[in-house]
Amino acid sequence: MKVILKADVKGSGKKGDVIEVSDGYAKNFLLKKGLAEVATASGINEAQQKKTAEAFHKAENVKALQALAASLKGTEIRIAIKVGENGKLFGSVTSAQISAALAEQGFDVDKKKILLKDAVKTLGSFPVDVRLMEGVSAKITVTVVPA
Repeated sequence: MKVILKADVKGSGKKGDVIEVSDGYAKNFLLKKGLAEVATASGINEAQQKKTAEAFHKAENVKALQALAASLKGTEIRIAIKVGENGKLFGSVTSAQISAALAEQGFDVDKKKILLKDAVKTLGSFPVDVRLMEGVSAKITVTVVPA
């Protein structure tokens, strides 16, 4: 029996997939629990259109993130922070501070996307990776100056 999955089913498929399963499995489990519906011609067509639309939106999102990464590449950010004797910082520079500095320059980057290898606790320039998604990243330079 052909069914269209309404939700992800482990071992069978993902939401929107049109799969062929045994009649007993379909009637006693998938249909009974509302995890699937019987595949009709119009249902199959609708599922294919949804998948096509989803793929298009995902491609547009990737394209937008690649454009953002290209514009971010090589950007230099200056962060002023309180400094004690011998140039030692009070605290450290966080990804939230870097995200706020990027926002001031017009870049909307979530703090979770900013990868700091080590905590920045001294004055100077440091390379920082901004990983927007798998395979799309940019390197920026963070310069820490005394306030």
